[in-house]
Parts: sequence; C-alpha cells; structure tokens
Amino acid sequence: FFYAWPLAIVYLAGLMHYSKSSLPKLTVEFAVFLILGSVTQILFTFLLIWMFSFRNFAVGNTYSKTETAQIAFLGFIILGDTITSGAVVAITISAIGVLMLSAGKAGITLSTLFSNLREKSTLIGLTSGFFLGLSVIFYRGASLSLVGGDEYLKAATTVAFSTGFQTLLLCIYLRVKQPGQIHRILCLWGKAGLVSSVSLIGSICWVTAFTLENASFVRTLGQIELLFSLGFSVFIFHEKITRLENAGILTVLVGIILLIHL
Repeated sequence: FFYAWPLAIVYLAGLMHYSKSSLPKLTVEFAVFLILGSVTQILFTFLLIWMFSFRNFAVGNTYSKTETAQIAFLGFIILGDTITSGAVVAITISAIGVLMLSAGKAGITLSTLFSNLREKSTLIGLTSGFFLGLSVIFYRGASLSLVGGDEYLKAATTVAFSTGFQTLLLCIYLRVKQPGQIHRILCLWGKAGLVSSVSLIGSICWVTAFTLENASFVRTLGQIELLFSLGFSVFIFHEKITRLENAGILTVLVGIILLIHL
C-alpha cells in the first residue's frame, strides 16, 4: 500500500487527462463502502498470515479459497446482485475444483480436508475467505456508488482512495505498535516498490472487472490464476503434479468454460 498509493494517484490522473474527464462525484455511500472494503481487505490479509503460523495451515489455506462461492451469496445480500441457476452450477463446479487443486498442491487428501472442519486453522481460513469476499463486494459497491465518469474512471478512483486510506491506517498502526518498521520499509524501497507496482496492476484489473460485471463471475473466471501458478511451478521449478491436482484443473476449467458460455 505504501508504494502503491502514489502510483494509483498517477494512474487516476493519467486516466482523467486521457479521457478529458473530471473526478467522479464522491458520495456518502462511496465513503462507507470504501472504508468497509479497505478494512475487510486488511482483516483478510491478517487472518491469512496468522493462519500460516499453525502447523496444519494447509487445510485452512484450502478453505480460504471458498471466497468465490461466498461472494455470490454476499453480492446478493448486500448489493442485490442476482445470478442464474446455470451460473450457480458453474461457480459451484469451479469452487470444488479449486478445493481439489489446493488440497492436491498442499499434499492433503479430500478426506483429511473434510475431517478437519473443526480445526482452528480451518475456521480462520473460512473467515479469511469471508472477509475477502466482503472486501470484493464492498469495492464493487464503492465503484457503483460514484456519480459520473465511465467504469474505468470509477474503478481508478476507488483504487486510489482505498489504497491511500489503507496506507494511512497501516502507517498509524505501525507507528503505534511497531516503531521503526516504517523506516525499514523505506530502506527496502527497491523490492517493496516492485511488489507494490505489480500488486497495483492486479488491483486495478480486479476492481475494474468488479465494476463492469458481477463480482462472483469475475472471481470465478479469475481462478485461472491458479492454473498459471501451477504452470510456473511445473515449467520453472520442475515440480510434479498430483492426480488430485489434475482432477482439480479439469474441474476448474469445466466451471470456467460453462460460465463463459452462459
């Protein structure tokens, strides 16, 4: 957030200049959605990192991938986004495939996955997925509540303001709870800046897609990132793919193809 915020402002300013448009009108609804989205995204990240401190974090991490299915439900409850029965089937198939793929990559069986439902790491994983789903819906709500400008400008505005707000929140936290950490961040400007730049591009793409389309559809299609990650692990790190991973890949692809052809 620290290094991404200035870049987000530059992107927003460039988009306004290129489109010869003014900043969309900010509303109270935008501010509420933006604050909730920013906070829930931070909570998701905190829970995900906390989960890694447990020995059996692999199960919890797998369950954190259920956010796609949760987004469909949350989008309907909070924003009134409706989906067809065919889309529900596609999202469910994709979610099952993600669970299979994640379990196979972590080296755990499906029986282990379901037998550890009451474990603390599992509950943390599900909760982190819930907060990620909430942040996605809140960001979509923030963009849609802006007045004026096209979807790309609305998304850029949401990213710029949310990144700035998150930077402020985390800087205050670090200053109070962990003095000296901000200085260390400044010393690591090279690596941190590179990570921030790549992350910002991802955030811009995600929020723009959420503004254009139902968030559950976007996240389901976005599961293709797991296949890219798997490809990198095979071709660059020469890792082997398990049978469960192969089954998960096919299941995810079936869900994505079904969703695209609806």
